[in-house]
Formats: sequence, C-alpha cells, structure tokens
Amino acid sequence: MRRVMVLAISATVAFCPVSASAQEENNDLWNRSVLPIPNTAFNGHVGLRTAESELDFPQQVSAPEGAPNVLLIMPDDVGFGAPTAFGGPVPTEAYDRLAEDGLLFTRMHTTALCSPTRAALISGRNHHSNATGVIMEIGTGFPGYNTLMPKENGTIAEILKGNGYNTAWYGKNHNVPDWQSSQAGPFDLWPTGLGFEQFFGFIGGDTSQFTPAIFDGTKPVEPPSTEEYHLDVDMADRAINYIREQHALAPDKPFFVYYAPGTSHAPHHAPQEWIDKFKGQFDQGWDQVRQETFERQKAMGIIPETAVLTERPEQLRAWDSLNDQQKELYARMMEVYAGALAHMDHQINRIIDAVDETGELDNTLIIYLMGDNGASAEGSPDGLLNEMTFFNNIAVPFEDTYARMDELGGPNTFGHFPSAWAHAMNTPFQWTKQIASHFGGTRNGMIIRWPEGIEAKGEVRDQFHHVIDIMPTILEAANLPAPTSINGVAQSEVEGTSMVYAFNDQNAPSTRRTQYFEMLGNRAIYSDGWVATTTPPEAPWVSVTQKSDVINDWTWELYNIDEDFSQANDLAAANPDKLKEMQILFYGEAAKYNVFPIDNDKVDRLDVSLRPSLTEGRSEFTYYDNMTRIPEGTAPDFKNKSHTITAHVEIGEGETDGMLVTQGGRFGGWALYILDGKPIYTYNVANLERYNIEGEALPAGKHVIRYEFEYDGGGIGLGGTGKLFVNDELVGEGRVERTMGYRISLDETFDIGSDAGEPVSEDYHVPFDFPGTLEKVNVVLDL
Repeated sequence: MRRVMVLAISATVAFCPVSASAQEENNDLWNRSVLPIPNTAFNGHVGLRTAESELDFPQQVSAPEGAPNVLLIMPDDVGFGAPTAFGGPVPTEAYDRLAEDGLLFTRMHTTALCSPTRAALISGRNHHSNATGVIMEIGTGFPGYNTLMPKENGTIAEILKGNGYNTAWYGKNHNVPDWQSSQAGPFDLWPTGLGFEQFFGFIGGDTSQFTPAIFDGTKPVEPPSTEEYHLDVDMADRAINYIREQHALAPDKPFFVYYAPGTSHAPHHAPQEWIDKFKGQFDQGWDQVRQETFERQKAMGIIPETAVLTERPEQLRAWDSLNDQQKELYARMMEVYAGALAHMDHQINRIIDAVDETGELDNTLIIYLMGDNGASAEGSPDGLLNEMTFFNNIAVPFEDTYARMDELGGPNTFGHFPSAWAHAMNTPFQWTKQIASHFGGTRNGMIIRWPEGIEAKGEVRDQFHHVIDIMPTILEAANLPAPTSINGVAQSEVEGTSMVYAFNDQNAPSTRRTQYFEMLGNRAIYSDGWVATTTPPEAPWVSVTQKSDVINDWTWELYNIDEDFSQANDLAAANPDKLKEMQILFYGEAAKYNVFPIDNDKVDRLDVSLRPSLTEGRSEFTYYDNMTRIPEGTAPDFKNKSHTITAHVEIGEGETDGMLVTQGGRFGGWALYILDGKPIYTYNVANLERYNIEGEALPAGKHVIRYEFEYDGGGIGLGGTGKLFVNDELVGEGRVERTMGYRISLDETFDIGSDAGEPVSEDYHVPFDFPGTLEKVNVVLDL
C-alpha cells in the first residue's frame, strides 16, 4: 500500500535531491531529472503482419515505489497563538487531532503576506526570486515584484505530476497577475498552468464565503443561490470526492492535493450556529486572552520557560480603557473570527476522515501549516464592517459599525476584527501580518503527522525553517529529485532545504542557517540564532503610508533568539558590531534574491494603471451582452476621472427590469440598470452610502441610455456630477459626493447584461439578467 503524504502548511520543508545511484538502487525505470519523462523504448517487434509482430505499450510513468500521497493544507491569516494546539483560544479539531501523534514545529516562518508565501510554498524559492515581493494587486515593474512567476521556478505540482502523481488545488490562489485574471488569459500562471490538473477556488486575495467568485479550472462558475451555501463546505466536499475517486480508480497512483481555504482572511464569514458557539468567550478582552494563551503555551511546552510575553504596542488600546459598547462590539468580532476558523478546521477534519476511510491514514504524511502569515491587523483599531473601506482609506464612524453588530459574520458584511485581536492571536510575538521584521508577521505553527515515516508522537521540533523548505521536504519524502529541466526550461536552484532530517531527531541542528525577510519595507535577517530587524515606522492598519528614506531613516533592532524566543530583548545598543554584521548580511542576501528596490508604499500601488493591462492606453471600449466576471485589473479604470457609459437596448412589452452594466457589488461599486421600467444609475460607496440618479419609465422599443460622470478632480476618491440621458434627452441628474478612489473590489467584477456576485443596490437581486435586447455597451474614459 502506498504512503499518503498530507501537507497542511504550518512550517517549512527542506529539500534533499535524490541521486542517480539512489534511483538505480530503487530499480527506477526513469531519469527523473528532466520533465516530462520520455516514453520507455519499444521492446516489442514490428513485422509485415500483426501475426508476425509483438505488442509492447510504452510504460506509463509512475511515482517511486512507496511514494506518498500529498495533502498540503494552508489556511489564511492565522496567528501562531490562535489554535488550541499551540495554546490559543480557538478550538481546531483537525489541528488538535494531528498534534496528538504528530510533530509540532514551533519555528516555521512565512513571508508576512499572502501571495509571496503562496508562491514560495509551491516553488521552493524565495518570494522575490518568484517576482512576488508583494501581493498581485500592488506589483511593480522590477524583477522581484512584477508578479510573473518565472518558468525556471517549476512548482511542486509540475514535478509531482511529471513523476506519476495526480494533482489538484482547492481554495485560494492569489498568484495570478492582476492583468491576467480575465477570460482573455493568458492562463499559464493559473493553477492549471502550474501543474495542477484540477483547480476549484478563487483567484484573488479574498472572496465572500456565501457568494464567492469561484473558478473551476479557468472558467468562472456561479455558486448555488441558497442560504445554506458556504464555500468551505463546498470545497471540502469536492476535495473529499476527489480523494475517494482517486482511491477507487487508481489506488496505486499517488495524488497531491493542495487545500488552501481563505476563511480566516477577511471577510470573516461563518454559519450563525458556529459563531454562537463562542458567545461570551472573549468578554475578558484581548489583553487577558493574550496572557492566558501565553501561560498555556508555556505549560504545553510550545514555548520555552524563559520566553517573555512582548508588550502590546502603544498604538493599540488597553482593553480596560474601552467603554462598554466598544467591549461589546470587539468581543463580538472575535467571536465571529473564532467561529469562522473553527468551522473551517472542521471541514479539514472531514477531509482527514476521508483519507482514513481509504485505509491509508497511517501511511499519510500530513503537514498542516496554520497560516500564510500572522493574523491580520488590517481591520483597524475599531474593526471593519467592510474591508474595502481600509483599501480605500475611508473612515467609518464607530456608531455605524456598532449599529450593525448583529450582521457581523453574515452575507451583508465583509468584516474584520480589530487590530488588537490580531496582536493577541500572534502571542507571544510582536506585530502582525505585513510586518516581516518580527515573528508576529512571519512565524506560523506547523504540524506534521506521518506514522510511516515518523516514530515520535506529540513532540515539539524547534529547528528554524521557512516556507521555501516545504517543497524540498515533499520531494525527499517521495524519493524524487528536483529536475534540471521542465518542459524544456532549465530550472533554477531550489532555495529551500528539506526538513526530513528533523522528523526522527529532536536535537538535530537546523539545516537552515540563514534566511532573509522583507515585505513593504519591513525587513529582517536570521543567521545562526541571531535576528536583526528594522523597526516598523508605521502600523499595518495604516493604509496610506508616509514617504521616507527606507534605507537611511529606518532604525534596526537585534535579538538573540536562541535565548530570546519572542524577540523581547533588543540588543542593538549593547552589541552594535553584531548588528552591523547582520545588516551587511541582509543587503548581501537582498541583492542575491532581487529584493531591491525596497518600497513601503501600499494603497498607492493598488492603482491598476501601474501594471500592464489589456486596457492600457485605451479610452474607448465596446462590450456585448453576457460578458461577465471581468476583473478590475482588466476592466476600464473608471476611478478618479470623468467618463461616459452608453447602453444600446431594446425593451420588450413584457418584463423590462435587468442589469445593463455594473462593476463591484454590495461592498462597493456602481450599476446602470432598468428597474420598474426606469433607467437608474447607482453608486455604492463601500456599503456606507448610495447615490441614485434615475429617469422616467421607458416605453417598449429601442433606446440609447447614456450616463455621464463629470469628476470634480483635484484628488483621489472625490465626488462629481452624474447625468442620465435617454435618446440624448436629459432625464436625471445628481451629485455623487464621494467615490472609491483606490480599488472598487478584490473579488467582484465588471459585468454586462447580468450581475455576477452580489448586488450594488438592495433594490434588486442577482443575477438580474436583462430580459430585453442589449445590443452593446460603449465606455469612454476621459484620460
């Protein structure tokens, strides 16, 4: 019976290439250093007639004998101190189950942000080597940041597929370049172009769990329009079916399943019954929860007895300083997060049960990396009803959020908990997601379970590792080499190092001796027990950064983490020579891995015009009926400029109402549509306020409906005057007092003749297909 390796990312794995002699010892038929592997030679005989000939089929490539299945699991935005297996307050049944007879890696590291960690994970190379120094939506035209993963950095899926595995990916991607995410492609950097034979999930940074923007392969699919639907359940069902099908059809062929739910990233969405499970459990507040977590971590041996609980940043308020309404709202937001995380992990437990049903659980290597970075502080000090307010630098009064507290976690919010809860979920470390200089942003718990290959059970491993070490670990466990060529492209050196050496040797020294970190200007360097870090000049909940000289204006800190687990004791002043040595080392690594130029801009770089685009240089566009799911990166950029939208329609005698053209949805966007027979334009500012301009009911027949917007100018996200015309006659006029200046949406799209996702207005329901004839829609931008 084959081994099954389930990797649920919580740490980093290392690489040990398999030598040719080792392959010969294993009686391997193939040279696996070049992929795809050529067919075996024909060993039959061809004569003039079939009777005089001997058949011989080429032998299909198979994985090395005993090669495990691989199930790789990585949730989103989960801090080191969140799950109960690492002392946290959120019960995670699958994670806890694996901890009982697996290994708990307490010094695994990520990159501090989504896309970079994900690219590093599947390639075994550093994020800047993958051109993913930042997320896809803020890429720039420099080698380490252009978001185009190079072909010479082949993925683990490409390698496994080329060596006889079936491969599938469920969940979050966030590695397709912003301008390549439409149906125009290209698709070579989508999961199906990176070695995954099947993909079901979402492409962007986040999506609603109730009405997700999901893809099956490269084709958009609409989720069922039911109140019971939840993406986590759907994904788990599909992964379970895949595992069962593979086992039923080809029980001797290993599979690789990468399972990457996006749940604990905003929006925090969960079924109501799961949120209710945590009622009152966080009323003591983030300071007390953090202290309780810290004490449990010591008692469980997750952190050493000498570890120090770092201080809460002065920018974050003490729980005791809050009034009753603030405490009530913030506790509720943490209940929602806990419900979402626990519900997500419950689905993972169902997947593990499915592997168990095949009879191969004990032959399964499970690696569960709990998070692609630390918990996110992007929810602001007060938390968010709608994440898009953060990305557009829009302030929301506390009273507005408090009034809608009961809606949190449901489909009418796109919420996020306060920054101080993120800090508490990263106990015992400083800082949070985005902050690559400190472990609150980069250290994530990981559990590996594999009874066939690991003798120890329930033990802690404290070797220092990074997410680039995951791929090499899989290859060593599967007895496979890193290929020198994939599809004719010479491969770069794998930068990760395997962690298999630590599986059965608790005291083995770390094979990763040096590792750099950088994200949005925040940077650090690890070397043989020392870490030098920059001091973050701004908090991660600040969306618009201040300009500074990122080289000369930033200060540095120094920690001996062999003695100071949590980076609590800054030794920079006491040991300036060591700090200087570490700084020099950082800049050497930065030059080697394409880290330069260092840039700390965030929201400003959301501007789609900073990247290549299918719309670049164009001011006029024509679209036709049923063109939907056009992402913002490949749609006309309507923001911060005057523009005209013209729909050529024919209205019938019967039903008249439907969508003509829209961008965005419930949490921000605009729409031009027919309702009660009347042409209406609606602008939705981050679900905070809506502006409507409408005309009189239209008779049956052909009409040209035109909306003209004259932008006030002089800044970002300002207002303007809208005018609505029918057949060149002005039928409506009004003010749009402000607009969304940086990004309309991360998952909602530009749609013609229908509305995919969620509605811009509460006055209609999706898909709101236009029942008449929509000849075309013209767009003209004032560039």
